[in-house]
Amino acid sequence: MRKIFSFLWLSTGILFFMPGCRCQNSVQNPELIDRPEAAAGKFYPADAETLRKMVESLFANAKPQRIEHVMAIICPHAGYEYSGIVAATSINQVDPDKEFENIFIIGSSHYTQFMGASIYNKGNYITPLGKVQVNIDLANKLIRDNPVFTFNPEADKNEHSLEVQVPLLQYHLKKKFRIVPIVLGTQSTQSCKKIAHALKPYLNEKNLFVFSTDFSHYPPYQDAIVIDKKSCDGVVSNSPDNLLKVLDENEKSGVRNLATSMCGWTSILTLLYMTENDPDITISPIYYRNSGDSRFADKSQVVGYWSIAISRNTTTVQNKSSEFNLSKNEKKELLSIARKTIEQYIRNHKSPSIDTIGFSSNLKMKSGAFVTLKEKGELRGCIGRFTSDEPLYVVIEEMAIASSTQDSRFPPVDVKEIDKIEIEISVLSPMKKINSIDEIVMGKNGIYIKKGYLSGTFLPQVATETGWSKEDFLGHCARDKAGIGWNGWKDAEIYIYEAEVFSEQEINGHKD
Repeated sequence: MRKIFSFLWLSTGILFFMPGCRCQNSVQNPELIDRPEAAAGKFYPADAETLRKMVESLFANAKPQRIEHVMAIICPHAGYEYSGIVAATSINQVDPDKEFENIFIIGSSHYTQFMGASIYNKGNYITPLGKVQVNIDLANKLIRDNPVFTFNPEADKNEHSLEVQVPLLQYHLKKKFRIVPIVLGTQSTQSCKKIAHALKPYLNEKNLFVFSTDFSHYPPYQDAIVIDKKSCDGVVSNSPDNLLKVLDENEKSGVRNLATSMCGWTSILTLLYMTENDPDITISPIYYRNSGDSRFADKSQVVGYWSIAISRNTTTVQNKSSEFNLSKNEKKELLSIARKTIEQYIRNHKSPSIDTIGFSSNLKMKSGAFVTLKEKGELRGCIGRFTSDEPLYVVIEEMAIASSTQDSRFPPVDVKEIDKIEIEISVLSPMKKINSIDEIVMGKNGIYIKKGYLSGTFLPQVATETGWSKEDFLGHCARDKAGIGWNGWKDAEIYIYEAEVFSEQEINGHKD
């Protein structure tokens, strides 16, 4: 299902699918033709004053900003009555006073399939709140320089996933802005990689990316909550492979009426191809609702909506230094959080409620961390983040779920395995770029190797566990993790970091 169909959820609850059509690859703009509203009167009010009042109400009820340095957001695109509060929450994460060079609005087509993606380069976008300028020069450049882009008149003709974001941006942002509207018609992961490659140079502090997608379509209310949490975890893992694995598992789950667990999966996959392996990127879930929470609630068949923010750590992390140390009690607390999270999530698909009363400042600091699982001494899962805009105890909770259910190298941990799993945590220091491998201290420093869009890392303990020489350490990381060949590290960027590593065996003498 995920690879074949795209879905459209209107306020009427009707499902539409339309076959593909031929595309036009021209970048000529002899006569500019502004794109009129297609979703007005269907997904949001067509009257300007009614729309303005409705949007004002949505932002009044939305969650406030909690993430800084936001580069991208994930927004739902259903009718405002259903998903508007979640969409406004996403847009609330964006600084309203910031002036962007471009806002890329990206969504997957609901109406037609075609190769690659279509960029509207014929004129500006019109909504009841006024005209929004399209950066036609940039649209033309992207089409001219990248065969994966084209202009397909059918892609924009009726598409709502991009349009519904525009009035919300018009209301929220105080500075004028230009958009680059991109509709993905592809169902190919390879095409998503090409689109990501073309757009990644623009993923910086000068621009904003708005990725448009709803989550589960038509399962019962409680099933949607479970399915949508899994899909969100797949996104937060910042791994395209993990996301694809989660979506496939959802399709095979047998959940009643589940038509898709993410209608814009190609758009979100493109996002993760842009952000994967970037240690400065943090993906943060903000708020969840589904259509069963609206005043028109029908809990027997719902559509899920997530607000998710993607941010970059723009300053040197100041939360900890190489002298930073956790106390034994703090280590025990983090290990306890990881174990309770794994146990409850594997058994019930729910995270435990964490009582933070009495937590030290170390547990609440913002820091990157990895959670490693072993079974009988063998690796059973390992996922982490280099940096985070969230407290350490939250990172441990999220990485415990990810390492036990989302490491693409292993199947999810089974209930029968829980008591056999040994948990190890690595709390990371800031990364430092080095000019010479002489700066690497084996057993003390982890390494992060980056060359172009490819990167890989080894935690410090890998050197100790393998007994490798420094050259072996670098070679294996370059070849096996970054995919740039054994000697690829020699002309790549190399970063080092430290990690405070502790396990249940070390702290407790056993896992309990």
